Amino acid sequence: MKLYLKGERCYSEKCAIEKRNFHPGQHGRDRKAKLMGYGLQLREKQKARRYYGVLERQFRNAFEKASKMKGITGENLLAMMEHRLDNVVYRLGLATSRAMARQFVRHGHIQVNGKKVNIPSYLTREGDVVEVREKSKKNPAILAACDATASRPAPSWLEFDREALRGRVTSTFKRDELVQIQLNEQLIVELYSK
Repeated sequence: MKLYLKGERCYSEKCAIEKRNFHPGQHGRDRKAKLMGYGLQLREKQKARRYYGVLERQFRNAFEKASKMKGITGENLLAMMEHRLDNVVYRLGLATSRAMARQFVRHGHIQVNGKKVNIPSYLTREGDVVEVREKSKKNPAILAACDATASRPAPSWLEFDREALRGRVTSTFKRDELVQIQLNEQLIVELYSK
């Protein structure tokens, strides 16, 4: 399944999933995957982990926090993943992929509410202002990424000013806004609840 991990490359003909979408090896095209129960749950968890670019322990800790929150655990988990700073930078269009957004945050190009934040897992809240630092506004990588993502709209829970390279978290993430990939968060909850 295409997870859009390689940025702009996933929207072109060079995408590996478009070229070769079968198992490796001589008999890869003939091999049929028979997933049931645990295999389906594990595949769904791995898909979510890779989509957001987090490690197993980070994902597990996020699940533990989401299970202690009020509301539906699966939706809480997705909301936490969406409100991570690296994901917000990607969703605003300041980077072409989550890996690039993570690197921008790690290298200190991003500030939240006027303070430099270099932790990609920082959870943004409603009302937070995420912007490129003044020193980094002329960075060619950031400018190129903004030009490449100019046609991609920001989600409804974010607003973005392209000239000032500033975005704002206007509300919390809602489950129906995740349209790029199909995730069944209930399978993830079932896997971790064992």
